[in-house]
Parts: sequence; C-alpha cells; structure tokens
Amino acid sequence: MFDLNSFLETPTAMQNAVRQIPCEMLRPYHNHRFALYTGERLDDMVASIKANGVLSPIVVQPCENGYEILIGHNRWNASQIAEIPTIPAIIKEGLSEQEAEIYVIESNLIQRGFDNLKISEQASVIALRHNEMFSQGKRNDIIRELQILENPEKITSSQIETKLTNGDSKQNIAENYGMSRASVARLLRIDKLIFELKGLIDDGKIAVNAGIQLSYLSEETQLEISDLSGDYSIDIKKSKLLRESADENGNVKNSDIIRILDGKKVVIEKSKSVKISSDTFSRYFEPSAKPKQVTETIEKALEFYFKNIQE
Repeated sequence: MFDLNSFLETPTAMQNAVRQIPCEMLRPYHNHRFALYTGERLDDMVASIKANGVLSPIVVQPCENGYEILIGHNRWNASQIAEIPTIPAIIKEGLSEQEAEIYVIESNLIQRGFDNLKISEQASVIALRHNEMFSQGKRNDIIRELQILENPEKITSSQIETKLTNGDSKQNIAENYGMSRASVARLLRIDKLIFELKGLIDDGKIAVNAGIQLSYLSEETQLEISDLSGDYSIDIKKSKLLRESADENGNVKNSDIIRILDGKKVVIEKSKSVKISSDTFSRYFEPSAKPKQVTETIEKALEFYFKNIQE
C-alpha cells in the first residue's frame, strides 16, 4: 500500500506535516466557486465527524490572521456544525495564485465528478484547463497529491497517474470531457460572467445562450443587469439586444438596459466610418500615425472648419 506520510515528506509533494488548526482560524478561499453540501449529504458528514472526527486532512495556505482553505470547505463547515474545535490540516506555503486555483478546482473535480458540477462550476474547470498560464507539469504534480489525499489506502504508487492530454486546446478539452468544441467554447464564455449572473444561470433563471450574450458586456453593465434581474426576465432576445447596444468597452447605458429589459424598442445607433484616400492620409499624417491620433486630428480640423464657416 502507498504510505501517505512518506509521500508528504518527499521534496516534490506536500512537505508540511498535518497539524490541528482551530476552526475559528480558517477562512474560505477568496475565489471559491463551488457550492457547499446541503441536505442529507451535509447531515451525513456532520454525523460522521461527530462519531469519528475528520479523517482526511484539509489543505490550507496562510492568510492574514489565519489560514485560507484550499481543499476541505465542506469538512470545515460540517466541523463547525458538529462543534468540533479543531481540524487536521496540511499547510501549503508560498503557492502562486495559479497553483492555489489548481488545488481548489481540481479537488472539487475529483470529489464530485464533472457531470455533477453546476454549469458555472463546469465553466471554472474548463477555463482553468484552457488557460495556458498553468504549467502542465505543476498541474500533474498537484493532481497526483489530490488523488492520494482523496483515497490514500486504495492507491498504490503505480496507480498514481493523470489522464491529461498534452496541451489544452478546445479540441483536447472536448475529448477529455466528452463534449463538443462548441460546448467548451460556451462554457469559456460563461466563465466570463460575474458571480451574480453565474448564480442565475445555475438556478435556471437565465438560459445558457442568453448568458453567453451577456458575457460580452462589461462587469459594470453585468452588475446593473444583475441588480434588475429580480424585476425583469432576461431571455435570449433581450440579451442579444443588450449586446448590440453596448459600446466598444461593453458598456450599456442604464436607461437602455431598463428599456430593453422592459421589452420596449430601443434604437441602436450604429457607428459610421468614413474612408480617406491614401494620398490624403500621406499628405497630413506620418505612416506610423495611430488611429486615435488620426481621429483626434480630424475632429479638431472639422471643429475649426465649421466654427469659421459660421463666422
């Protein structure tokens, strides 16, 4: 059998010993995206902890005035309900933000399975796998640790492996999760929504296709839409109109948001473009001139022209 304690002492794995940490010193991970257990599943965990304690240590990292949970939010929550004062934990020092994200997301994926995750949770997993900033080797090392922590007595050293395809293109991700490339692309868009709108999609109050349209809007506009969602329904037609009404930064005027959600017709002003000949351009501008510089110069020239015409 695989020796967990020996593994934790190796240079390439978790080097910190298991410690008992007071529950009151623990904090949820600052970007935790996964719902906690409720109902019978939570009740069973509380009963088990009351009878046997927390058998598998959680994983944390230091934060101000305590520790931030990376793995074990449900065990911590159940321990508090069971009024258990301390919980066994492995402390991870010096993790980057990306590495901490891998611990949080991959542990939930291993424990629950991809198909059992909410839509927003699936989107988080897909976005992580698609993000090229994450080192494939580092991710493999972390997943091996998680596999051992999840079931140390049933895993032998020869069984510790990962099944990740090299590279994280949409095609590879689609093959890993048995979905189409289009489905992967949709989930990547859903991950760009603010937390509040993701919750509405998880609850079925906004359809996925409508959420995709909203994902192209700025966070500020998304927040305004979220604040109004209790008073208005948001369907695919309205979400498309909102996207079409947005400026180049994804912002929509509050008055337009309300009119669209209220079902009233909104006249969308399309920006117009005017072309100038290459001869005219070279006469007044350097070849390296930026579009913004050209636009500002033309605006000033037009303002000067019409002001003098009127005089």
